[in-house]
Amino acid sequence: MDFMDPDLPPLIQALLEPQRYPDAVQRVELVQTHISWVLLAGDFAYKIKKPVQLAFLDFSTLARRQVCCLDELRLNRRFAPDLYLDVLGIFNTPQDPQWGGPGPPIEYAVKMRRFDEAGRLDRVCARGELQSGHLSDLADTLVAFHAAAAMAPPASRFGSASEVMAPARDNFRDLLRLLPEAGVAARLEALQAWTEAQFQQLAALMEARKLAGRVRECHGDLHLGNLVLIDQRVRMFDCIEFNEDLRWIDVASDIAFTYVDLLAHDQPGLADWWVDEVLSRSGDYEAARVLRFYAVYRALVRAKVAAIRTHQTQQTQQTQDGGSEALAYLALAERLVAPPPVRLVITHGLSGCGKTLASNALLQSDPQASTLRLRSDVERKRLAGLASTARSGSALDAGLYAANAHASTYGRLRVLAELLLRAGWSVIVDATFLKRADRVAFRALARDVGAPFSILAPQATPAQLRERIRARSALGHDASEATLEVLAQQMQTIEPLAADER
Repeated sequence: MDFMDPDLPPLIQALLEPQRYPDAVQRVELVQTHISWVLLAGDFAYKIKKPVQLAFLDFSTLARRQVCCLDELRLNRRFAPDLYLDVLGIFNTPQDPQWGGPGPPIEYAVKMRRFDEAGRLDRVCARGELQSGHLSDLADTLVAFHAAAAMAPPASRFGSASEVMAPARDNFRDLLRLLPEAGVAARLEALQAWTEAQFQQLAALMEARKLAGRVRECHGDLHLGNLVLIDQRVRMFDCIEFNEDLRWIDVASDIAFTYVDLLAHDQPGLADWWVDEVLSRSGDYEAARVLRFYAVYRALVRAKVAAIRTHQTQQTQQTQDGGSEALAYLALAERLVAPPPVRLVITHGLSGCGKTLASNALLQSDPQASTLRLRSDVERKRLAGLASTARSGSALDAGLYAANAHASTYGRLRVLAELLLRAGWSVIVDATFLKRADRVAFRALARDVGAPFSILAPQATPAQLRERIRARSALGHDASEATLEVLAQQMQTIEPLAADER
């Protein structure tokens, strides 16, 4: 650094000098958050916790900071062992710090392997380079991580309804103090009233989800700035280590943070894709019932963090519409509590006609990010206890494709569609729907829940159908097991759309 910031403590000022590091360091860069200093030095990053005490964390003593450093190392090694290397003591004096020496440490730092900051997903997204495939990859990683993460004991406080509401209420108390702008109090009161009403409706479900093992030792801070693209794979880092109540949460709360951040980056299509990819892999569609509650909570967490940072720096960071970053998240929370009316869309057509491609596009075209998709190929496998890409070896009209399996699959799709619709999510059901009776059943469901109903029916020539099925079978990465023999049978048994359906 060419200059020293007089507002920095002596320790941090001294550690900006490259010669203090054991490795060949030419330059040291400093990144600050509201709770940490991160020193970027050569191939490594050294994270030092600020001696602060807030409502949700306590770094006020050296002993507390040491414990949190050790927790940060342990917890992040669950998914990034190659990035989180060690906890180092800093010795001597703040004016002349050393990375080793006699006497007790004066401070602690988490040593990390440095990565290209341009690969952070918030920056990838800002450049317009974030793709749906990146989020599909992350969905694979997150679902596997959640499945392996420690489960909250039923008798513990973690994930209980009262524990869920405590930080939500804290947000409102803190935001009322941090945001003195005119009119904000009334907006916060309206959001709090919505939150309290939702809590009354969802408390029993929250308790049931805990008993079902949905409360786990999660990441807890899964916004885009804590995700990084390395070698075209999305990696998680920097989970919550300082507050176990914010880490032992419903997996839906983890999912909601990324969803909210994608919306904050004006990417509703990717936000919709993200939630759909996670739920499709986990099968935890009950999460959709609580997801909007957690999304509003997460938006207000981000508002509070932005407000705290502004107060720390004594600067007002204005957004383009003239409001602060905190107020922008407040506006996002307000949009989330007022989702658009739901609709139900089913697909229709022979295997290979483009139903999944068309439903992909429809899913990502929802400007409100309030649509989810159900795929018969995935749910059929799930009912049989198989992974979506596993091969069942079923023959025509047998195994997964026997008449009773068909009825079970469409019955399951109808149950899930109703659950999602009544939870306030529009639904696309991606299935062949070759039989009119199946289409009639879903049309009746739409009528029962008061949702508009439509049919998405892509068209393709027989030659195109056969070529696509051959290509898909050769890749072997899709949930569909349709073969040319299946296609031939479908051509003989399809019940085309009637006039009232067209």
